Amino acid sequence: MTDAVDDLPDYVRRNRTEWDSWAPDFVANGERSWALQPGNEKWGVFDIPESHVHLLPDDLEGLDTIELGCGTGYVSAWLARRGARPVGIDNSEAQLATARRLQHEHDLEFPLIHGNAESVPYPDASFDLAISEYGASICADPRRWIPEAARLLRPGGRLIFLVNGLLLMLCMPDAEAPATNEMLRPYFGLGRLEWSEDTSVDFHLGYGDWIRTLRGSGFEVEDLVELQPGPDATTEFPFVTLEWARRWPCEEVWKARKRD
Repeated sequence: MTDAVDDLPDYVRRNRTEWDSWAPDFVANGERSWALQPGNEKWGVFDIPESHVHLLPDDLEGLDTIELGCGTGYVSAWLARRGARPVGIDNSEAQLATARRLQHEHDLEFPLIHGNAESVPYPDASFDLAISEYGASICADPRRWIPEAARLLRPGGRLIFLVNGLLLMLCMPDAEAPATNEMLRPYFGLGRLEWSEDTSVDFHLGYGDWIRTLRGSGFEVEDLVELQPGPDATTEFPFVTLEWARRWPCEEVWKARKRD
């Protein structure tokens, strides 16, 4: 299942091209992450253990879940091993090719859709949980994907997503240089963000805009978890150092519930 390229917003087309080209760089991480068993999941750029983050609900047995921007599909694999019935959608066919291979290797099948998470080909109220770790949560327009998540969820359904920390976005000079100790871009008006070294597009909101977008789409915000890696954590990503991330949150997890 896929969508018509001509009907996609410009940033979706641009991100599709970039992520198809980046897909080989994420194969090894996908393989490592697929191998993690329940209780050993790791999140974000510093691989913070699930036991520290408690990002996932305690009971996923029998829940219908949708991963918005699933990449290589490892989060959906984690959900499946905890008893959920996952569906994954991603903008990059190359990423999904890795996901399908790993499904076969781990004997764990679930639907994978090549498409835009702002327009998911499922009926209203199809899912109990929508989740995104650096997928739609940063690569899609929150004023479009958040209402779409609300449409897809049943009353009382949960939305959980992990994004770059707001302070990190204000302090990063670009995507390849580590964050500084100074704010380099304004907080007000933060939204669509383009990096000089590639053609991809990210979206990052201020805290008030996140809350208004979520509440305006029918969600109640339940928690905002600001992640801090442990003193011995490591990362392969160049845009943040451990010293920085130990002082300020470089990642945030939002948790919300759709109003009944």
